Amino acid sequence: METQAAQTNNDRYEVSEQIGHLLRKAYQRHLAIFSQTIGDPQLTAVQFAVLSASLRMGPSSMSDLGKATAIDAATVRGIIERLKGRKLIELKTNPADRRKTTVELTSEGRELVERTTPAAQRVSESTMSDLNEVERVAALMLLRKLSNSPTA
Repeated sequence: METQAAQTNNDRYEVSEQIGHLLRKAYQRHLAIFSQTIGDPQLTAVQFAVLSASLRMGPSSMSDLGKATAIDAATVRGIIERLKGRKLIELKTNPADRRKTTVELTSEGRELVERTTPAAQRVSESTMSDLNEVERVAALMLLRKLSNSPTA
């Protein structure tokens, strides 16, 4: 049987005020802004992240791209397959170790990243448009801190 104190705590718990709920709502808003702004209806935010990281890093392994974008291995593999299907990236066998595959942008992929990066910058700006400069710095600092915290 539940104690009176536990029942009172349960009665006060409001899911809409919890960090996970608020982060999810903010991310949903961000994704909506991304899809309205990016200029390519087939390009998702995570696909753009992989393409952008690939441009910055150059030829890379799927594992390195996953680490750079904080996307798990299975998901990044699926993203890379879809980008490959769009001829935005290509997979090459590593000549030094034929067991390894390297992910590289195609010229179409490079052009897409270069063309959409200004829009992606506008997405970030729009996502934080209701925040003043101090709040923006604080929000980014707090999100970095939360995302680097060890899990229990």
